[in-house]
Amino acid sequence: MTQHASPPRSSTGKVQPAGPRPAWRSLVARADVRTLSLLGVLLALVVVGGITKPDEFLDTRNLQLVLTQASVIGVVTVGMTFVITSGGIDLSVGAVVALASVWATTVATQDFGFAGILFTAMIVGLGCGLVNGVLIAYGSMVPFIATLAMLASARGLALQITDGKTQIVSVEGILKLGERDSYVLGIPPLVLVFAVVTIIGWFVLNRTTFGRRTVAVGGNAEAARLAGIDVRRQRLYLYLLSGLCCGIAAFLLIILSGSGQNTNGNLYELDAIAAAIIGGTLLSGGRGTITGSVLGVLIFTTITNIFALNNLQSDVQQIAKGAIIVAAVLVQRRTASTT
Repeated sequence: MTQHASPPRSSTGKVQPAGPRPAWRSLVARADVRTLSLLGVLLALVVVGGITKPDEFLDTRNLQLVLTQASVIGVVTVGMTFVITSGGIDLSVGAVVALASVWATTVATQDFGFAGILFTAMIVGLGCGLVNGVLIAYGSMVPFIATLAMLASARGLALQITDGKTQIVSVEGILKLGERDSYVLGIPPLVLVFAVVTIIGWFVLNRTTFGRRTVAVGGNAEAARLAGIDVRRQRLYLYLLSGLCCGIAAFLLIILSGSGQNTNGNLYELDAIAAAIIGGTLLSGGRGTITGSVLGVLIFTTITNIFALNNLQSDVQQIAKGAIIVAAVLVQRRTASTT
């Protein structure tokens, strides 16, 4: 008499699935609804741009411009995402970008060439991040106040260095990076740098101990301290990271504009915070997403481009951005209340 093999059972007596789950089911199970929603919004904006100004919006040069403009604020947003995930805030990022850009484009700095400009921009960013971190982590100063003070100080110092004048870059290596001849397979160098920063940021936040500590500090700083995490040192590192991102963004802005101005980075802090929030990073801390933040940056940059191509006033653009931010926060609150 032929015996039929019984289906495998678990230790609890329940019948286990005969085989692995289909790949598409696993993909759907892992899919981030928020990320898919942001991709849907971005796609909708591309469709709108393609319908309203098909010849201009879908032109390769315009798409390259959108990505290039997104790269500068995008690098800042990566650093901001880490800070907000930890439960902090950094209002000084725009001013730090301005200070780093003008300090790196002084005549004395340009005498050291390409390396001198890059090194100065990053050191200035790190220095400002260090001051913020020390005041907040070891001085027990509220992040809002500490970074607001840095905002005012950095703007004032940038104005003092430039005396209100634009500092033109004369270093050939910098100027060539802004030309189309330097594009790699049609991709501007700034976009490549943004992509590298994004990948590194995603890996650090999601696959390293540093990222897990950042989330833990943002979720419950006291519980993180009791678990053995040096909360103060972690916060110091995070503001250093934000300052470094500002330094990199300043260097990209120098390449993009070929100059340094004390007005650079105007309102970058608001754009970076807004992009992180609509991307899914909790303003209260404890959850952050680099992918969502990058999509937020692309959404805002695309909106700006569409409005510019259609000759719409900037005030309408700001209203649209504000509506998107409010909608994103409401979705966050609704999601939090149902979990």
